[in-house]
Amino acid sequence: MDGIHDLGGRQGFGPVAVDEPEEQFHEPWEARVRGMVNAMSRAADWNIDWFRHCRELIEPVDYLSRPYFDQWIQSYAAMMVNSGLASVEELASGKAAAPAAGLRPPMSAEQARRTSLGARRFDAPANTAPRFAPGDGVRTLAHGIATHTRLPGYARGRHGRIERHHGAHVLPDANALGEKRHEHLYTVAFDAAALWPEAHGRRDQVLLNLWERYLAPA
Repeated sequence: MDGIHDLGGRQGFGPVAVDEPEEQFHEPWEARVRGMVNAMSRAADWNIDWFRHCRELIEPVDYLSRPYFDQWIQSYAAMMVNSGLASVEELASGKAAAPAAGLRPPMSAEQARRTSLGARRFDAPANTAPRFAPGDGVRTLAHGIATHTRLPGYARGRHGRIERHHGAHVLPDANALGEKRHEHLYTVAFDAAALWPEAHGRRDQVLLNLWERYLAPA
């Protein structure tokens, strides 16, 4: 969605720290949060894009000042209340008033570890022919989007070229709202100068995986 949470990031917050140690967690509590999320029994109306949409609803001040895994806690708490799995009072007390109905028991630590190493596929047979082929020139849409999207703000209204077609994949925009829809997915190449005027004369390119609905013929 459009806001401080844009997928491509926002300018004005200083350089990206690239020299931090390569560690998955900075504090022990972060690893615990990751384990809790892996072990949770998920409600029927949850998916990765719904989680991302909920996280993007965090107020800008909180989003910019809270650590990454703290944002996870805030997002999952909101999802639990929205799905009726817990009340605000239960979350505040740290104790459930009664077991949540219709959910499997939480995973064990070993099950959670195995799950974190697994991979899921989100492709499906396409019901329509692709509109574009490798080599085609395209232009991304310029309008904003109210819910979750995988089209970064900096790439809107820009010209690029289809590099590869990946078949049909789950459309995040619809999946965030509980609608399973598959659309053709492409890798699109953009000259850096087409995205940022200060890159004029450079040979750098940016490759983005974009769904068909984000694209129009150039």
